[in-house]
Amino acid sequence: MMESCYAKTAMAGVAGFGLGGMFGIFMASVCISAFPHPPLPPSASTPTTVFPKTDNVSLVLQMAYDTPFQTTPQGTTPVSSLPLKKQLAHGFKDMGKRSYSTAKNFGAVGALFSGIECGIEGLRAKNDLGNGVAAGCLTGAILARNGGPQAAAVGCAGFAAFSAAIDTWMRMPKDE
Repeated sequence: MMESCYAKTAMAGVAGFGLGGMFGIFMASVCISAFPHPPLPPSASTPTTVFPKTDNVSLVLQMAYDTPFQTTPQGTTPVSSLPLKKQLAHGFKDMGKRSYSTAKNFGAVGALFSGIECGIEGLRAKNDLGNGVAAGCLTGAILARNGGPQAAAVGCAGFAAFSAAIDTWMRMPKDE
């Protein structure tokens, strides 16, 4: 069954989705968020770094221990002023959105890389480092295609180098 490119691609997508979900939960503790201008009320006492405004939106580096704000029709209110149940609901909802988004991205990248690598392996009838490097190059170029040819070339080189490093490490003899 594992000789099928479809099965390998599906398994890589599912595994990437799971890993991305766990990574997304971890990364939800430190985030860079876009807040409508003004990002924080003037009375905010928590340390927050506000980056320059672009098109009426400010980027705010917000740590997990900073006071998050909730935008309501009445204005921006600190989540800490809400009842505990609503604070937890807000936090879990935000964490869920972030982890689902990361999971989708990891799953798509995993499935794309695995499918391309399996196709190259079938065409070349070899299982060597070259398959992973070529698949990394194609995957990186596809992911960066909207940035133009220069971005696609950088994506190709970066993903190919990363793939070569990981594949080389995975193929090293194990000390027993």
